[in-house]
Amino acid sequence: MDVVTLIGLLLGFFTLIGGMILKGAGVAPLINPAALVIIFVGTAAAVSIAVSKEQLQTVPQLFKILFKKQELPSKSGLLTQFVDLSTQARKEGLLSLETALEQVEEPFLKQGMMMVIDGQPSEYIAEVMSRDIENMEIRHKANADVFTQAGTYAPTLGVLGAVIGLVAALKDLSDIDKLGYAISAAFVATLFGIFSGYVLWFPFANKLKQYSKSEVVVKEMMIEGILSIQGGESPKTLEDKLAVYLSPKERANYEAQKEA
Repeated sequence: MDVVTLIGLLLGFFTLIGGMILKGAGVAPLINPAALVIIFVGTAAAVSIAVSKEQLQTVPQLFKILFKKQELPSKSGLLTQFVDLSTQARKEGLLSLETALEQVEEPFLKQGMMMVIDGQPSEYIAEVMSRDIENMEIRHKANADVFTQAGTYAPTLGVLGAVIGLVAALKDLSDIDKLGYAISAAFVATLFGIFSGYVLWFPFANKLKQYSKSEVVVKEMMIEGILSIQGGESPKTLEDKLAVYLSPKERANYEAQKEA
């Protein structure tokens, strides 16, 4: 469970409800079925028109990803693993790595190392693995675009909801008290549209993009390590090259583990 996403959502709803209470409006105006239908059903309709059936089918899985902590191989752990593989390759040859790969769980890393063991040229390995990353980024962008589209349409639908509400409110001007309430209710759709767009959909899209970037960095690190092993570079050289992928804190932890 990604606690940060959950906390962010709770803070968002707390801000909405707390703001309404502090402004003296109370929470009763938020209980507006018409506004909820216009914004959330309308947004779902607009997104359904804008994206493909395949993209829509991924939405339940995307929500699972958003609320689940991203699980990527530790970069310091990868660095240690590559140093060990490099040391073994220098001592016993590349073919000896086939046994060591039985302990490797990451499919992308295993695929690259198998190409090295099979004797594929470095250009071929780099091209295949880079193309794999490019296709992954295309898929991830398409997934994030589902929420980006929702964030684009929701605030505009809020304006539509306000217009519909005002039309209904101005239909009868005989009762001023009812008119004030109706106008207030009309703008609830705008409130929901802005809130959902900028507190839910756009942040969801950005979270998916952030996850994608983190995965790309880890896979680029793997490519660098795989090509370094194939090129016969020393473990120290490989370590220096891959250490640049670690943050200062990760480097400090890695050095501490080495000295322990």
